[in-house]
Amino acid sequence: MSLLLVISTQRKEFTMKLRVILSAGALAFTAFAVNPVLAQMNMDHGKMGMAAMPGMTDGEVRKIDRDAGKITIKHGDIKHMDMPPMTMVFVVKDKALLDKAAVGARILFMAANENGQMTVTDIQPAK
Repeated sequence: MSLLLVISTQRKEFTMKLRVILSAGALAFTAFAVNPVLAQMNMDHGKMGMAAMPGMTDGEVRKIDRDAGKITIKHGDIKHMDMPPMTMVFVVKDKALLDKAAVGARILFMAANENGQMTVTDIQPAK
C-alpha cells in the first residue's frame, strides 16, 4: 500500500468517527435541553413533597378545652399539610376562635404548623 492510500483510509475512518461522536453529542444535548421542560410539564408537585396551597378543612368538633385553648377535631384530609383524616387535638391561635365552635358541630377550619405545634388559625361554621 502506498503511503497516500494509508493516509486517505485513516482520514476517512477519522471523519466517520468524528461524525458519530458529533451526532451522539447532538442527541445528548437535545435530550438534556428538552427533557427538563417535558418533565416539568408533567410534574405532580404534591408528590414531590411540595405543599399544596392552604385551604379550609372539614371537621367535627369532639371536645373543647377553653382554659387550655385547645380543640379536638375529627377532620378530613388536610391537603396542604399532607395529613390524612384523623381525630386530633389542636391548639387555637386565639381563644376567641373557640366561640365559633360547639361540641358536635360541623366546621371548616384552617390549620398550620406553628413552631412545631398544630394550630387552628380560623374556624367557620360548615354549610
